[in-house]
Amino acid sequence: MKRNRSLDDKVRNYLNRLFAGVGESQQLFDLKEELTINLKEKIRDYEKHGMGEEEAFKEAISSMGDLSGLVDDMREVGKDSAREAVYTSMAERISTAGLIVGILIILFGILTMAMLYFMEVPLVSVTGPGIFIVIGGAILTYSFLARETKNKYAMNKIRATLYALAVGLILFSLYTATSSGVATGEMFIAISSFMVFFIAGVGVFLGLIFTGSNRNK
Repeated sequence: MKRNRSLDDKVRNYLNRLFAGVGESQQLFDLKEELTINLKEKIRDYEKHGMGEEEAFKEAISSMGDLSGLVDDMREVGKDSAREAVYTSMAERISTAGLIVGILIILFGILTMAMLYFMEVPLVSVTGPGIFIVIGGAILTYSFLARETKNKYAMNKIRATLYALAVGLILFSLYTATSSGVATGEMFIAISSFMVFFIAGVGVFLGLIFTGSNRNK
């Protein structure tokens, strides 16, 4: 753990020096996060070939080539407040639409299940619309994390997608456990169905937590 913090500090300090004087923006945050991932992957690859951490770090930086063009591009973005405003506004509208759609899909699933329950149809049929709660939960998670706020930058789209996948798997584990348990009447089948997707979802979730970066502005 200490070694990981040391490496994180080295990569973060290097990128902060590289982009020193560049105005903060969502695009710069996304670029730094992408470069951080690439650098760490290269460092790990070099270490697997027998290099020490410091040597691997220097070799990884060298392999990235000349990044002055990226620095200049980000400097222009930082200066262009109009372009940044358009980018932020568009991303916010998309995120808001996703939040609304996610909530509506979840409500549709809940209300449909309630309607079927009071229609006194078989419980297997009642659990069916629960899949909409799974889908809505995943959409809601992605849209929330990909939303920029006054205090936080939006999360990288890939990481936001993985978080949505983790939440979707956990919700799906509850859905399959309920539906299979009701259909078979066997608790061990419900638990086995739940276990597979729940463990996978928690695994993805923990991996993201342990590799997360600070999004505070």
